[in-house]
Amino acid sequence: MKIFDWRTCLFLSTALFMGSCGKQERSEAVQFAKVLTEERVTFVSANTTERDFVSNARAWCGGITTNGAGRGVELDQNAAVAAELGKSVVAISSQLSEVRQAINRQSLTGQYPRDVRAELTDQLTKRQRMLQEMRMLFEQSAPQFLEYKLNKAYVGDTYPDGVAKLDALLRTYSPPNDAVGAALTALQTKYRLGKEL
Repeated sequence: MKIFDWRTCLFLSTALFMGSCGKQERSEAVQFAKVLTEERVTFVSANTTERDFVSNARAWCGGITTNGAGRGVELDQNAAVAAELGKSVVAISSQLSEVRQAINRQSLTGQYPRDVRAELTDQLTKRQRMLQEMRMLFEQSAPQFLEYKLNKAYVGDTYPDGVAKLDALLRTYSPPNDAVGAALTALQTKYRLGKEL
């Protein structure tokens, strides 16, 4: 009977420990990938809604910056549109918040899954900040249209500062990418996930 020396025992215990850590990290990655798969539907819906919203907002802003805010009924309509567009931004941001909360609820100790989550959270946060800026500008513009209506000197050829800022913001806007899909692919590739999902 052969007796193991202390170095062999240390090596075996280290190997067992490392193996169990790898299993735990993979298990976390599987759970995280499942959450991403579930949340991807909400995320894709938010992306589609955001693209449609930006298209409509660009057309609205473009019409106003080209022709002015109008007079009488046009001012009422523009105030109502600005308020509705502001609400649309809130709805999109709420969808992104759902996704963000779901991914942040995951308890991750493995470095790679944590890095994937951090990158995804960063992208979601940047998008929400941009949407927040848009919402603020819409909300500022709505009452300004109504103020023009009360101003007897106003002839309809100018528009609120917020619309000019929105127009500039919307011109530089680039459509959102599938950040959730990219995170899911990264996990699937790293951990060779397939049947588990």
